[in-house]
Amino acid sequence: MEEELNYITVVFEGQPKEVEGIYDEVTTQQRCDTDPVLQVNKERDLLCTLLCVVAAGLAVICVILVSVVIALSLHLKTVMSGQNNDTLELTEQNRLLKKEKMDLERRTKELSRERDRFNWTIGVILQHDSFSVNAHCPQKVCRPCLDSWVPFQSKCYLFANSDYSSNWMTWLQSRDKCREKTADLVVIESQEEQEFISNHTEKYNDDNHGYWIGLNKDSTWMWADGSNLTFTFWSTNEVTSSGYCVLSSPHADPSGSWKIAWCRMKNRYICETRALIKPDLE
Repeated sequence: MEEELNYITVVFEGQPKEVEGIYDEVTTQQRCDTDPVLQVNKERDLLCTLLCVVAAGLAVICVILVSVVIALSLHLKTVMSGQNNDTLELTEQNRLLKKEKMDLERRTKELSRERDRFNWTIGVILQHDSFSVNAHCPQKVCRPCLDSWVPFQSKCYLFANSDYSSNWMTWLQSRDKCREKTADLVVIESQEEQEFISNHTEKYNDDNHGYWIGLNKDSTWMWADGSNLTFTFWSTNEVTSSGYCVLSSPHADPSGSWKIAWCRMKNRYICETRALIKPDLE
């Protein structure tokens, strides 16, 4: 409730009118300054101003925080994208390195095989006292075996199939004939080789004749190249006396086609030599 104010006008005699005006102004100013309603309004205005300033500051802070969050998000996205790209690039590099490694290993194997074949061919050539390039490499293209020789695995075989008895030979004569061709009587080292030989021999004259192979008995059974007997395909019992040689009989089953005969008997024969070019058996 507002208090009622009473004002008293004091008049001094002889006081100038200007003084009265000044007094009235001072009085009016005092009234305004001491008015409670005006004082509350001022405080309210000041509070509103402060709130606006705080709100504006908070808004600025929020904008800054949002900007920082957006910037961090973009940076994180860029970093993650870069990591993903690095991961993909690393994966691609690993794939390429793996492929290059496989290609290198394959090429190394090929070069190793080429080296082995080259060394093999050089070894075969060195076995000849006089190597005929025209015979082994017609038109500058080398072949594993000469004409009339049959290739099998890493060897070449010559089957002397003459129908004339004058061309048949004893075991020693047959071996000498093979040696003239830089070869020797065949040495059978596996079941596969035995079957191959049986498939390339043919019956002639009578059942007592066959093809000389490089197995004979002096004091013990031994192959012509000096190796011991490991595989056997006998058709008859082994003899204990010396001076016997072995025929491969074309009349018998491959598993039992070896036939013991007197070494001076004349028969066809089988020569064997290394192929000029080593086949890739892998």
